[in-house]
Amino acid sequence: MGKHSLTAGTTGTDSGAGLEPLLDTRGVPGPSPEVEARRRRTLRNHKAFVTGLLIVAAVIFLVCSWWQNQPGGAPTWVGYVRAAAEAGMIGGLADWFAVTALFRHPMRIPIPHTALIPKKKDQLGEALSGFVGENFLNAELITEKVSSANIPERIGAWLAEEENSRKLSREAGRLTANAVRALDPKDAEALIQSQLIDKLAGPDWGPPAGRMLADLIEDGRTEPIVQEVVTWVHRKVRGMEDTVTVLIDERMPQWSPKFAKELVGAKVYKELVGFTAAVANDPQHEARNAIRRFLGDLADDLQHDPTMIARVEGLKHDLMGSTPVRGAAGSIWASASASLIEAAGDETSMLRTKITELGVTWGNNIQSDPELRASLDRRITGVAAFLAENYAGEVTAIISETVQRWDAEEASDKIELMVGKDLQFIRLNGTIVGALAGLLIYTVNHLLFGA
Repeated sequence: MGKHSLTAGTTGTDSGAGLEPLLDTRGVPGPSPEVEARRRRTLRNHKAFVTGLLIVAAVIFLVCSWWQNQPGGAPTWVGYVRAAAEAGMIGGLADWFAVTALFRHPMRIPIPHTALIPKKKDQLGEALSGFVGENFLNAELITEKVSSANIPERIGAWLAEEENSRKLSREAGRLTANAVRALDPKDAEALIQSQLIDKLAGPDWGPPAGRMLADLIEDGRTEPIVQEVVTWVHRKVRGMEDTVTVLIDERMPQWSPKFAKELVGAKVYKELVGFTAAVANDPQHEARNAIRRFLGDLADDLQHDPTMIARVEGLKHDLMGSTPVRGAAGSIWASASASLIEAAGDETSMLRTKITELGVTWGNNIQSDPELRASLDRRITGVAAFLAENYAGEVTAIISETVQRWDAEEASDKIELMVGKDLQFIRLNGTIVGALAGLLIYTVNHLLFGA
């Protein structure tokens, strides 16, 4: 896990006013403590080995120099060894200075152009940011890579597998449920109130209702309704013989004979049944024409009669001001959200099933339709190009901004920890190559000019 540190301070006057934050410096993210300890141990071992090799070269040089300065001198080969050790020591020291100068002042001496990383940290961050933007996040490279990846074909092959479409359905359901739960009920109710209920109550109801009724009449869509109504009336009348008889009996004078009441009741019922049957069976019956005229007049009045329009508006205001409608937004959201969450979590629900079916269908369509694949590829590469052209700078700016927030000394330490082991090989190579170069130079010089 990376560790972060935040150092901030404030300065102010004695009165406590005008507090100003100092520059924030954030700790450099790094590996876990165990990994960091292992890297430090490895770096320490490499440093010790290369430094030990440098000390060995210095010891050999001193021994050879002492031997050559003894009475009687030293064998010829000692000169070769001394030259190799001397050059190796010089090469090792030079590379030690070069590697150390990257991260700190050698021997703590503030030599110019040393401690480069702490001093040039921000410039390095900007350079790295520019390098990444120019070489990795440019639109041409990204679109070429995206286009060559055959993303639509891969998506189609993946979706065509029913199990994968089930995974898509499951994730879509989880996302939907989480999104619904995350919504504030008050915000959702306010949205329903403003976008549904208030807009429904805004315009006059009469003219739109009249136009809709007129269109239904013109298309003949009211005829099935009229047929259903008159048929229903006929069925109801056929089952009301006792009701009609009792009603006639109650309306006739008390002194009327009983047979007269029954005769009149039966006659009225028979006529009523015959009338409703005629209306139900004759599409051109005058009663039906009266209903049609009524509907036509109603459609016209709803559109043009101020009295009718005002009456409908009064009904609308009464309805919209009623307690059930005022609380409708909360009821609608509570019911809809609960149903949606339940459907999103139920694999057998219509929502989840439809998502699975659509996934499989789309997968098969993508695989079988070259034009669809080409269209998807153009859209995907277009999106990638758009993001690269418009947001690559913001992405790469994260690099420079993050580096700027790092503490210079800590950043230098972390960078050395990451690459220091490899840099020690530069010192090793400098010592070895220096020794070989010194040996070669000494050999050539000895062959040309003698001892």
